[in-house]
Amino acid sequence: MSVYACIDLKSFYASVECVERGRDPFTTNLVVADPSRGRGAICLAVTPAMKEQGVKNRCRIFEIPGQIRYITAMPRMKKYMEYSARIYAIYLKFISPSDIQVYSIDECFIDLTPYLALYHKTPKETVVMMMDAVYKETGICATGGIGTNLFLAKVALDITAKHVPDHIGILNQSTFRKKIWHHRPITDIWNIGRGIATRLERYNVHDLYGVAHLDESLLYQEFGKNAEYLIDHAHGVEPCTI
Repeated sequence: MSVYACIDLKSFYASVECVERGRDPFTTNLVVADPSRGRGAICLAVTPAMKEQGVKNRCRIFEIPGQIRYITAMPRMKKYMEYSARIYAIYLKFISPSDIQVYSIDECFIDLTPYLALYHKTPKETVVMMMDAVYKETGICATGGIGTNLFLAKVALDITAKHVPDHIGILNQSTFRKKIWHHRPITDIWNIGRGIATRLERYNVHDLYGVAHLDESLLYQEFGKNAEYLIDHAHGVEPCTI
């Protein structure tokens, strides 16, 4: 059986700015934004410390509660790309580049399957090994999702990891049905945006359980060939590999 991981760098831009200042992002109130754009400027990232106080990522400056004192850091994309490249190089100490799919500046998919026997570790232990190496060398914390396919790894990262102490979510098709089928809002699911959710509401469908039990012909009528993605994902299936 194949096993995949999806690793995300926690509050990446804000964490980089904290590391550069010798501060802990879990105790430091910091936002990455350009205040010269006015109070309507978007915060590209906020630290976990601010999220704990109810401040949302991608909020605007004026939406930050007035009683919160915080540091503002100007965005530095070149610096974030340098950190991202350093972290990718750390992954390469453990994993072949052919088994890594970079998804964004702060997120990647990794095929763990060939490495479990090599390192004599469980999938979770292998992910922790890499996350610990990243933290030791860069000071950046990561979260992870582990699944038996790419979709389950991504959903484990986006949803399950947020509700466990070690921030590493794990899903297979069985646990997917128990933990994710009835999860709402459905827009938390990878690749389901507000537009798709609105169209599903026409059929009184509000979660993946509803998608899995809806007549497939209705889904193809509504979404055309894209219905195939919805149907597969509603059953925890993803045929694509790295």
